[in-house]
Amino acid sequence: MILSARQLLQKAGFFVSDPHNIRSISFDLIARRDSSLLIIKILSNVDSLTGAQGDELKSISSSLDAAPLIIGIRAGTGPIEEGAIYSRFDIPIINIQTLYDYLIEGVPPLVFAAPGGFYVNLDGEAIHRARSERDISLGTLAEIAGVSRKTIQMYEGGMGAMIDVAVRLENFLREPLVLPIDPFDYHPLPNAPAVERELEGLEREIFELLDGMGYAVLPVKRCPFEAVTTLENGDLFLITGVSETNRNLARKARVIVNISRVAEKDTVIFIERVRTRTNIEGAPLIGQDEIEKASDPDIIIDLISERRRRKHGED
Repeated sequence: MILSARQLLQKAGFFVSDPHNIRSISFDLIARRDSSLLIIKILSNVDSLTGAQGDELKSISSSLDAAPLIIGIRAGTGPIEEGAIYSRFDIPIINIQTLYDYLIEGVPPLVFAAPGGFYVNLDGEAIHRARSERDISLGTLAEIAGVSRKTIQMYEGGMGAMIDVAVRLENFLREPLVLPIDPFDYHPLPNAPAVERELEGLEREIFELLDGMGYAVLPVKRCPFEAVTTLENGDLFLITGVSETNRNLARKARVIVNISRVAEKDTVIFIERVRTRTNIEGAPLIGQDEIEKASDPDIIIDLISERRRRKHGED
């Protein structure tokens, strides 16, 4: 499923991160096209997504100014229907065919699943305009639709409607009223819930130093990196990795660099002490002692810029 989704996104012109084959990760792919950035989780059964995983997916998306998306096959015991948008923990869910129809065929989904069945978004302004121009009372339209006068007013205000109600309104008013749905249009609020994670050792020491220098540090839990950080004024964004030892550091660096390139964010790996290498796989390395000596955030920024340009293995 991950490979199919990746190929589809690439065909649609997205720059897509590599599949990393990491268990229990909070996302599987990051994809960018122009200014649109997607953080994608792929599941066979979307009911397996826990609240903690959903919070982290939204938290990372909020930090990256991205839209979270889940691609799935089933919801509970039933299939995820083609052309419909579902949601879990307020994260949009579609199947792979709906993604294909939207990206390749240019056919957006029209239906969303909610308690009680499937619904559509109505063009409330069009309903109100047609009713006013034709001098149709709320009572008449309510009788046609089989709902109350208050419900018609709520439709005009933007409330969704059952599919059969939408069909009756369109047939009576002889106007298209159903609005397409953009599955990429959801952006978590800036105050998306932070991930609760106990910090210890080098990781805690590094994050405390960064916090003292004016960085906002958002620890993450189920990711190839340990945190996303930014200056409090928003000028700089880093995807950070912290490593106690050099074991598997090259693999970790490749993953983080690949993600950061797609997200178009700077990345850095903090280690206990920089010895011979200051760059690995394109990721700048900065030692804890260097952070301790830095008097302001600009020094860290300069180190990252300088070491990012160096070739792998070059001192």
